[in-house]
Amino acid sequence: MAADAGKTPMTQPQTNPRHFEEMQSAPRFPLHLSASVKTQGSAYLAETENISANGVLLAMENDVPVGSMVDFTILLPAEVVGARRDVQIDCRGRVVRSFEDRGRRAVGVVIDEYHFERA
Repeated sequence: MAADAGKTPMTQPQTNPRHFEEMQSAPRFPLHLSASVKTQGSAYLAETENISANGVLLAMENDVPVGSMVDFTILLPAEVVGARRDVQIDCRGRVVRSFEDRGRRAVGVVIDEYHFERA
């Protein structure tokens, strides 16, 4: 998204503000889990900061632009979910926020699709 001269580029897409407010209204759970992110032929390591029914906030070293489609995998340790084996969640979503937080990138992703697999 191009910025006008002298203005700071926006990190959120131009959408209905009420829609964004509704997306953030789901309870967030502060889970710090390993994740891998793939977008446009690139792969990155990340860590979840929090997860809700609508999306996830990822901490990572790389920027992923707002509007990007991403595929990502989160590994739930067996002891966290009460299973005998780890559970893998494969997700597809889109980046709705991207900002710097404590020297790392924070990337907010809305989850459009997901499915569980035993790891």
